[in-house]
Amino acid sequence: MSVQRNDWSLQRKGIIDQERHKERIKDAIRKNLGSIVSNESIILSNGRKRVKVPMRALDEYKFRFDYRKRKHVGQGDGKTKVGDIIGRENPQGQGPGAGQAGDSPGQDFYEADVEIDEIAAMIFEDLHLPFLVDKAKQAVPANTTRFTEIRRAGALSNLDKRRTVLENIRRQAREKGEAKLGPIKKEDLRFKSWEDEVRYESNAVVVAMMDVSGSMGEFKKYIARSFFFWMVRFLRTKYDQVKIIFISHHTEAREVTEEQFFTQGESGGTVVSSAYKLALEIIAERFPPRDWNVYPFHFSDGDNYYSDNEDAVKYADELIKTCNLFGYGEIGEEGMATFRRSSGALLSIFNDRLKNKDRFIGVRIDDKEEVYPALKQFFGKQGLVA
Repeated sequence: MSVQRNDWSLQRKGIIDQERHKERIKDAIRKNLGSIVSNESIILSNGRKRVKVPMRALDEYKFRFDYRKRKHVGQGDGKTKVGDIIGRENPQGQGPGAGQAGDSPGQDFYEADVEIDEIAAMIFEDLHLPFLVDKAKQAVPANTTRFTEIRRAGALSNLDKRRTVLENIRRQAREKGEAKLGPIKKEDLRFKSWEDEVRYESNAVVVAMMDVSGSMGEFKKYIARSFFFWMVRFLRTKYDQVKIIFISHHTEAREVTEEQFFTQGESGGTVVSSAYKLALEIIAERFPPRDWNVYPFHFSDGDNYYSDNEDAVKYADELIKTCNLFGYGEIGEEGMATFRRSSGALLSIFNDRLKNKDRFIGVRIDDKEEVYPALKQFFGKQGLVA
């Protein structure tokens, strides 16, 4: 007599490997969010839902021969113990784009096809609007769906499988005296029904201000647009009814559409106070602080017409007094992260002269990978909901 047992886990091996591969991709994305946030293919995705993200090969650990050597067979002396190091990789490996041509192997990189929504969910996990306060007078209804009832008829997409199986077992027990699963009949089917539930969110408006003067070169413009790309996506993902106002400025400021904001070229000089003054006027006319949570964010390269600095500080103080939080981002020259200055001209002036810094956050960005830390600094854990 022979005894045979099937290992059913082998039947699911492909699914298990597939899920494990997806998890490893997610882990790789989490560890490299800084570089992924500023990835050009995502910022310029132009409505596409999936993008390719470069990451290191996800090879499994395995033993392999070193084919650069002639002898592929060896034998130990039997004196090793658990934990002993039996060999090391050649430390002279070549990195990407560094130094002169070499003969050492590098690391393989692959492009993983990932949905932008998956990346966004990881980026926005811990982000929120800081110092958000309930504004009872202008609460905004946001529709959500809630399953509230079970019915005998409905669309198959709303079939409640668990309740259908339970109803089938009850019927079998009534008719045949045995509680077991039998053929499913129409009378067993149960469907979920829902209703729209109205919940109320506090009003919030975000004022996005960007310097488009002649000193804002390609790198600086790209950094500012990268930040605002993710800021807009974050706000529209987490808050149904947040209003976003776009302001571009050089020597003069004007309110623009979202498309103009992200595509306008640079020209002219810089008068920062023009943007702050326009923001204050828009807030006073359309978004009174008694009814709205207000968040102005401004990105610039720190250069400002010298005679305007006093007005810039005065209007910035008014914004801080009026708003929940005022965020200022200063963009340096590409590659300055290695030779970082303490701060640029305008950021330094704000740090020295602003009267109320409790609701002011200033950051400096000299490298693409610093966009993600800036997002966390502006929308991080400081200022929990009031």
